[in-house]
Amino acid sequence: MEVVGIRFSLFYEHQLPRPWDDGQEQRLYRDALEQIEIADRVGFDHVWEVEHHFLEEYSHSSAPEVFLAAASQRTERIRLGHGIVQLPHQVNHPARVAERIATLDLVSGGRVDFGTGEASSGAELGGFGVKRADKRAQWQDAIDAITRMFVEKPFAGWDSPFLTMPPRNVIPKPVQRPHPPLWVACSRRETIHFAARNGIGALSFSFVEPEDAGVWVDEYYRLIESEECVPAGFAVNPNVAVVLPMMLHRDEAIAIDRGIDGAHFFGFALAHYYGNTPHDPGRTDVWRQFQERRAARGFSREQIIANARSLNVNVGSLRGAVGTPDQVAELIGRYEAVGVDHISFVLQAGPNRHEHICESLELFGSAVLPRFAEGREEREAAKAERLAPAIEAALARRAPAREVAAGYRIDESAEVARARRARRPSGVRPALATTRNELRESARRRALKAVHQFVGNRTDAQLERRFGAGAQRLFFAGMARAYDPSVKRGFQGELEFRLSRADGVTLAWTIAVCDGRARSRPGPAQRPALRISTGTADFLRALSGHTNPAALIMDGRLKLTGDTELAPRVSEMFGGPSPY
Repeated sequence: MEVVGIRFSLFYEHQLPRPWDDGQEQRLYRDALEQIEIADRVGFDHVWEVEHHFLEEYSHSSAPEVFLAAASQRTERIRLGHGIVQLPHQVNHPARVAERIATLDLVSGGRVDFGTGEASSGAELGGFGVKRADKRAQWQDAIDAITRMFVEKPFAGWDSPFLTMPPRNVIPKPVQRPHPPLWVACSRRETIHFAARNGIGALSFSFVEPEDAGVWVDEYYRLIESEECVPAGFAVNPNVAVVLPMMLHRDEAIAIDRGIDGAHFFGFALAHYYGNTPHDPGRTDVWRQFQERRAARGFSREQIIANARSLNVNVGSLRGAVGTPDQVAELIGRYEAVGVDHISFVLQAGPNRHEHICESLELFGSAVLPRFAEGREEREAAKAERLAPAIEAALARRAPAREVAAGYRIDESAEVARARRARRPSGVRPALATTRNELRESARRRALKAVHQFVGNRTDAQLERRFGAGAQRLFFAGMARAYDPSVKRGFQGELEFRLSRADGVTLAWTIAVCDGRARSRPGPAQRPALRISTGTADFLRALSGHTNPAALIMDGRLKLTGDTELAPRVSEMFGGPSPY
């Protein structure tokens, strides 16, 4: 991949570990605005602000459009990344999203980037009643409708399984034409491909080494330039961004002391809400759990020491870009060399202090940014010229803007009646369907809680003794019974689980998916699509949320063989605990 001019941004979750005191959230927002003013002055290109709901301590950022509007009035040039806007219709009505993005673009003078996502945490999906199996389809439906609201005058209306809306002129329109650049949140290789096929920027939230990121970049641009790219919007935004924790100081030990707890809390809290860890709203203390369990979850403080000539993002545990200006510049250069377009740095994380964040931003602006400025505009122009024919061909494949039928007039009674008909369920009785879904979800939560309590503080030997062949047989039979064919996404084949014990004994179990059913049996698979190999105790701790599966992989204690992209889907297919 050609070297491109790399750009830099700040990424905000608005993290606030417990304990809280009066006025702390207000100080958090005030400090963040001050940090963004510094970033604007020293030369950062973007600031990204997330949208999350109900994720205590991890993200107190539920109305990013308000925060970014405030930031727009305190800055002059930095672009405002609204990312990600959650697009399931129960969370945000598409017309309201289009209105907010356009308004923010107006008040900022055309500086908005429109980041989108499906939502993945159980707290958010369950809180808004979004079915996990529908969220990708809802994203595709919403992004198509929203981009049409930006360009159609008037919007010609919508009729889908998720949204019924009559023609309306959705105003205001954005400054940037046809609309602000589009991005989508990505956490896996498959979603990087999804971004490319939709012609939008990939905001990667996996903490990957530069060399691994280079593979993703090559695949992304291959798809952007292929016939598979059919833009989700009316413009193509070919960019790949990675996110890294960061803290700078000229003394490496001081940088680590100031920033590593924040970096580790970010990763720990992310796993807490996006894994299977039980959470009681208003009561679970994520910061306390982090302090007690960080090493077991793969965030060992002791493994990060000041002796690195070259930074690795993951070295025993997550480090990211925590170090000296020379170390961070060398890491950035490796990302730039493999074609990464943007790096977004997380400084406001965990207990990181405001004054240290401000010092890091000033130091980055004076000692790191100038090293990457020369020739950036020329390299970006060359990239745009190379991609221009592919982008033109991709946009030709996108269905054009529509026009409203002549003479259409607003008719409240008819439009409300049409919307009611669209919302009325057909086929299965609504009460029965709701009851079944609630029972399934309730059973899933009970299973998660039971596994969590079963593991507790037991030793490896205790877990191996209690989770023997008989208990494993029941467990995998239960997984097969919980199989949900509606989320298999075309998968048919065998999944093999190999669970080893300290005495050298390994038990293998197979779950076979075929013809809409799943069956479990003891023994290895003949041709496994995916083999998961780990220790019995590690398997249980990953299931229960006591251990981070990524840490087990990095330590070589969990091995995936075959189609590794299936791994994150195991939980979706079997509706319960899985190591992913």
